[in-house]
Amino acid sequence: MPPRIHLRFRPRCIPAVALPGFLSQFTTETLLLLGAYGVLGGLYLVVIPLALIWWLKTRWTVMGKIERTAIYGLVFLFFPGLILFAPFLNFRMAGQGEVGG
Repeated sequence: MPPRIHLRFRPRCIPAVALPGFLSQFTTETLLLLGAYGVLGGLYLVVIPLALIWWLKTRWTVMGKIERTAIYGLVFLFFPGLILFAPFLNFRMAGQGEVGG
């Protein structure tokens, strides 16, 4: 008789869930993987670029050189997400009102 192996961490089976429509053809592991990719993609393309834009807008005039270098590195890293929001943003300074003449 082979010796019994005691596992400290026993693998658990993921219970089957009845899914509607075309999702039922995928396994639970595949759906979890697609969900993880969706979450990471949303962070990369939406959440972090919007936070970066907010940080740039609030700290633009008071950033030190190290902070500015780090922020520009993040702009390079998250450029695809920043490009997605570029058409909808306005960074022009507020004017002095109408110029009388």
